[in-house]
Formats: sequence, structure tokens, C-alpha cells
Amino acid sequence: MMRKTSLVLLSAATGAAVMLFVTQPRAVLMGSSARAATSDTYRQLNLFGDVFERVRSDYVEKPDDSKLVESAISGMLTGLDPHSSYMDAKSFKDMQVQTRGEFGGLGIEVTMEDGLIKVVSPIDDTPASKAGIMSNDIITNLDDEAVQGLTLNQAVEKMRGPVNTKIRLKIIRKGQDNPIDVTLVRDNIRVRSVRARVESDDIAYIRITTFNEQTTEGLKREIGALTTQIGADKLKGFIIDMRNNPGGLLEEAVTVSDTFLERGEIVSTRGRNAEETQRRTAHAGDLTKGKPLIVLINGGSASASEIVAGALQDHKRATLVGTRSFGKGSVQTIIPLGSGNGALRLTTARYFTPSGKSIQAKGIVPDIEVLQDVPDELKSRTDTKGEASLRGHLKSEGDEKTGSQSYVPPDAKDDKALKMAADLLHGVKVNATAPATGDKAAIDKPANKVAN
Repeated sequence: MMRKTSLVLLSAATGAAVMLFVTQPRAVLMGSSARAATSDTYRQLNLFGDVFERVRSDYVEKPDDSKLVESAISGMLTGLDPHSSYMDAKSFKDMQVQTRGEFGGLGIEVTMEDGLIKVVSPIDDTPASKAGIMSNDIITNLDDEAVQGLTLNQAVEKMRGPVNTKIRLKIIRKGQDNPIDVTLVRDNIRVRSVRARVESDDIAYIRITTFNEQTTEGLKREIGALTTQIGADKLKGFIIDMRNNPGGLLEEAVTVSDTFLERGEIVSTRGRNAEETQRRTAHAGDLTKGKPLIVLINGGSASASEIVAGALQDHKRATLVGTRSFGKGSVQTIIPLGSGNGALRLTTARYFTPSGKSIQAKGIVPDIEVLQDVPDELKSRTDTKGEASLRGHLKSEGDEKTGSQSYVPPDAKDDKALKMAADLLHGVKVNATAPATGDKAAIDKPANKVAN
């Protein structure tokens, strides 16, 4: 889910008049076509009304009219793409709470696939992560109710609830013969979106787990704290870990990128309407003072994570290490429908990196690909298929790419991508596959870089 602010662009009066004059004959023809299309639309709406009345009068049990309408709206939106949906009043309120970074639930990011709930990633230090829920797990039942037939919002609503209440999940996990039953206790999920530590005595390691309203402030706070703790002269550079970060708010992706850039475009959004086409640019003031920057991504890095990674890569401000990202290159606008009526989450634009690349159904390719050593018992379930595997996804402008490895070792000493990042910052010459060329690359300590 991504939030954006609309900017209405007004044409000059003379320009509009000229366009009207030049295209007037065509406008008449288009008007005729539009009237025909409108007439056909009204016939379809009449069909919907007939079906609605037949269900109300003849269904075996008396249906709830409001539920029928909500289901029809939900069906219309979910038929567009995997990320458009209808939120009733409660779901809308829950979404607003979640973007503020605190809510009651399990701490699990999910999507809908083939009518079932698929785990994108558990949020760190939540009931879901502590219970061992994994990316790519398929949730088939919530308590005794099958997920099949529920919308994504309905399933999420059932997983949320009062703190200290229990819910039982039935999970299908690739490589396991039998379903897994897991009982979780709901907790007050305070999404601490930024965590940090000192790595190897002279490297600032910062992990961004999601993009909510607290992310940029948390990032700035940690940059300052680690710079002071290590010492500006001793500090070799920063590692920004966005692996398995499913995304979040567009505005936060922009401000996080701006934290490391002096100038230049961060992202552009292009939609069907003029107000959906915008360019966001950086402001002067790299808070890291140009220190070398390594960004870690993988198959679970999606949406807002990809905006940040794409901006820093295109400006050559950071070296990207890991595996290809998820490939969600669309923006969802939240459109309130009035008091008590909930809201639409509607895909309104695609976003593009500063160089004009769309990552939709492709993902961001790292500068240095690093594959983790995966335990044998996990090898069958450590790859994320990516946006291209989602039914009804927006098509890519070019060849689509499948997902990639999303496994992150629980112990830092086994984390090959993290070790690679540390070696780069320490100036250790390393050999690694460079996906863009397929050649071997000898990497020395990156030069301090700023946006062009």
C-alpha cells in the first residue's frame, strides 16, 4: 500500500483553446463513441440491478443488502489487479492506524494468491516472527474458518483483534507433507520500522523493516546516534538493509531517499490523468556527509523499498548487494468514500526510477548478486516468485522477471550479503558476479558519491 498526494495541473487558457480548435472534428466523433460506450455501460448496470434483485428475492436465505453491495464492489476492484481493493469503514480505520506504526494483531505482511493468503514476510519481533512464520507460507484457515472465499481485507481483519486474544492458523509450507497448525497470541504491534547497530566497530548498520509515518525520523535519529557512537572520522560507511521489507508509504520512500541525496530526481509517477504524473526531487543535505553506502535487497524487498533502492542506484550513491527485488512498480491511492463508507485502495499510477526505468514485474537488479547458503530443510521455500507471479498483475513494459531468493540467515555470521557489504566498506578486494554484465568484478572501496 502506498499513499500519495495529488497535484492538480491547470492548463493555460490559450493552450486549451488551441487544442480544442485543432481537434474539434475528432472530438465530435469521440463524443459519438463515448455516448455509445455510455449506453452500453448503462445496459450492464441494468444487468447488475436485475441480478441484485433476483438474489434478494430468490436466494435460499435472506441476504444482507449492504453485504451484497460490498461484495460486488470488492469483486470489481480485485478484478483490476492484486493491489486494488475496497476497505469498509473498520478496515479503513485499521489501515490508518497501521500506517501510524501501531496496531493490534500478529505482525505479518500478507497478499492474496489464488484465493488463499500468502505470507510476504513477518515483521521482526512480533508474534508471527517468533512463531516461525515464513515468507511464502500459505494460510488456509483462520481458527476454524477457511480463507477461501474471503477477501484480503476480510482475512486481515480476522487476524487483527484485541491484545492477548488467540488465533489458530493452518499453514501449508512447501516441503512439508502435512499442514502446520500454529496458535498465536495477538499483541500490540508497535512497528519499529528502523533498527540499528554497530557492525565491525566502524560500520553503521541500519535495518528498515517497513515504511510508515515514523520511518524517516527513525532513520535520521539512528544516523546521528551511530555517527556519534562510532566517531565521524572512524566511520567507514553505512549498510542499509531493506531485505524482506514489503514497502509502505510513498512519501516515506521519498524522504528516506532524500536523506542520502544532495539533488536530483528520486522517483516519478505516471498515471492515466495529469494529476497522477509527478516528479519528486531531492533537497540539499546528505545526512551521512557522503560516506560510502551499501544497500541490501532481496526477493522480499518490494514497493517503497524498490523506490529507495532504484533512486540510490541510479544516482550511483549506493552499491546494491543481494538478489533481485520483488518488482511491485505501482502506486495505490487511498480514496475515502465519505463518513461510514470506507475507502478505495486504487492503483492510479506506475512509478519509475530516476533513469526512467519501470520495475513493474521486473524488480531492481543489484550491482553485486550474493546468494545465501540455505539449509537443506529450507531450500524448497526460500525463493519469492515476485510481482510477475501474481494473477492479474499490471503487465511490464518489456520482459517480465520471476522472483529471487529471499532467505536471510538468522545469524549474522552466516550472512554472506552482510559480509560482502562489510568487505566493500573496509576496502577488501572481492570477486563477485556482476549481474548487469555477467563478468567478474574486482570491487575496491567505493568512492564517496553524491547524486548527479
